[in-house]
Amino acid sequence: MLVLEDGTVLHGRAYGARGATFGEIVFSTGMTGYQETLTDPSYHRQIVVMTAPHIGNTGINDEDPESTRIWVSGFVVRDPARRASSWRSNRELEDELREQGVVAIAEVDTRALTRHLREGGVLRAGIFSGDALPDLPGELGTAALLEQVLASPGMAGADLAGEVSTTTAYVVEPIGAFEGKEPVAVVAALDLGMKSMTPQRLAERGVRVHVLPASATFADVQATGADGVFFSNGPGDPATADEPVALLRQVLEEEIPFFGICFGNQLLGRALGYGTYKLAYGHRGINQPVQDVTTGKVEVTAHNHGFAVDAPLGTESIAPHEGGRYGRVIVSHVGLNDNVVEGLQCLDLPAFSVQYHPEAAAGPHDAAYLFDRFVAMMTSPDSGPAPAAATTPSTHPAKEA
Repeated sequence: MLVLEDGTVLHGRAYGARGATFGEIVFSTGMTGYQETLTDPSYHRQIVVMTAPHIGNTGINDEDPESTRIWVSGFVVRDPARRASSWRSNRELEDELREQGVVAIAEVDTRALTRHLREGGVLRAGIFSGDALPDLPGELGTAALLEQVLASPGMAGADLAGEVSTTTAYVVEPIGAFEGKEPVAVVAALDLGMKSMTPQRLAERGVRVHVLPASATFADVQATGADGVFFSNGPGDPATADEPVALLRQVLEEEIPFFGICFGNQLLGRALGYGTYKLAYGHRGINQPVQDVTTGKVEVTAHNHGFAVDAPLGTESIAPHEGGRYGRVIVSHVGLNDNVVEGLQCLDLPAFSVQYHPEAAAGPHDAAYLFDRFVAMMTSPDSGPAPAAATTPSTHPAKEA
């Protein structure tokens, strides 16, 4: 049984581990990449509904995980594959879910469920199977399950980065054509829930990456000799991340080149003095259209976020923090589905960020140039992009919704 906090109940077939699990229920619109989704730390404490009907076709392999474990708290699919069919597959998806204790449900009308979440917004939910199913019949049993769902924590106010971050610092050396050579730049990367492909994308460009825990201090950043600082994606409410925001302000004060993605974009927004807010149902999938207003180019991008930055679209603004000490800022990228802020660029400091995932392990790769932009900012500080006049709408339909 799948029980939503608004009282909606869906019945299906037990899949993966048996038991009970709770989380914020969200939907992902990607047609592929379920293994990367499952292992993305940003999905910590979320139940993920896959809108693509057939899941498990390619099984599980040992090359595609974005971390060392599955992070989703639950998984909802319509038609699970009876048998994996891929030369890269090492084992079945259901076996992996069962092995890692992930409670899932199959044979659910995920399209109807997605429409429900699009209309009413994300909700808390619980999946119940096996011994976790109620002993009481009918409505009495359902009421007991709903009570458990309503007692589970929500995502607003959740401070989760420390729960998914690395506990010890480590280094990723340059790879490919740069292997064994002196790095072109050194980056201190704050792991707020980082996917493994992110430091690899930098390493492919000749960068040595010092991955630091979410609890790292500015002294830890300085100790790496970093030419630039990177903030990763991650789960939870950006309003709770006061320590990383304080660290980022020290980075801005020293005018160290900065690049942030996803959660890192929200924290740059906070550091500059803008607010953040929770989206009605967020953006999740690998097919979200975004326009880079500094070039006019439209990109298909990978997303996983339920919060966004509240910054003015279509015009330059002065960063509100401490009377504008960080200077001018533009919204550099905007979501074309709902005009959500998808990127920030400081005009008087070497700092920019995007709300999506340019590393995009499951694709697409339209936004890979952002890593090149960051490298250029570190190696040739005067080569940063000259922003074009912003031409985006000046409203926030998603926020108003």
